[in-house]
Amino acid sequence: MDPRERWNDPEEGLRAALGGWQSKLWTSAPGIVVSFDASSCTAVIQPAVGGVKREQDGTTTPTTLPVITDVPVVFPRGGFGVITFPVAAGDEVLLVFSCRPIDAWWQSGGVQRPGFSRMHSLSDAFAVIGPVSKPSVPASISTDSVEMRSHDGSVKVSLNPGARAVSITAPGGIMLNGPVTINGPITQGAPAGGGSSASSLIGPLAVTNDVTAGGKSLKTHTHPNGSPNTGTPN
Repeated sequence: MDPRERWNDPEEGLRAALGGWQSKLWTSAPGIVVSFDASSCTAVIQPAVGGVKREQDGTTTPTTLPVITDVPVVFPRGGFGVITFPVAAGDEVLLVFSCRPIDAWWQSGGVQRPGFSRMHSLSDAFAVIGPVSKPSVPASISTDSVEMRSHDGSVKVSLNPGARAVSITAPGGIMLNGPVTINGPITQGAPAGGGSSASSLIGPLAVTNDVTAGGKSLKTHTHPNGSPNTGTPN
């Protein structure tokens, strides 16, 4: 039996009762992705913080909580936009437990009446992707730029508010699908690894006005042809 049952202390009895009630109240906890279903945007999550089972004699035994299935995964979203990213087994998440059952809402959306009386249950979890433990902290986090990047930083889009500049690092290349409008000059720098590299364009390429290369106009240049030179291109 719990030794506190022998104490004639109402305050301690009240504290024990409130502690027992609080132990069944789930608010949030870290978790680890077991698997992810992209078609339903749900995951199977293993809670990363275990529970404690109190025996009749007052002793406690650590326990591992069961995996939670069909957990809705939270991506940043608003209006008609959403940011998604691959979710892999082993990713760490923050589990947030609804104060009321989410079954009817998750199934049909909109405003729904709760179909059950449970509260703060492990069954009503959301998985927020992002929190990390110390061993999983991304390398070289920028302190002056907003970045969309790979975990190791080898591929990234970096937005620097102070410099009002955007930098893209993509060793595997950049592909643009659709019309592209460029307002401003284009400068080709040397490759990151040193040396020189010529740019190439695979046509067709249509230019409405003119192209100038080395100070020579594509529309008005001439070629030596004895005297006088040739006329301008037709």
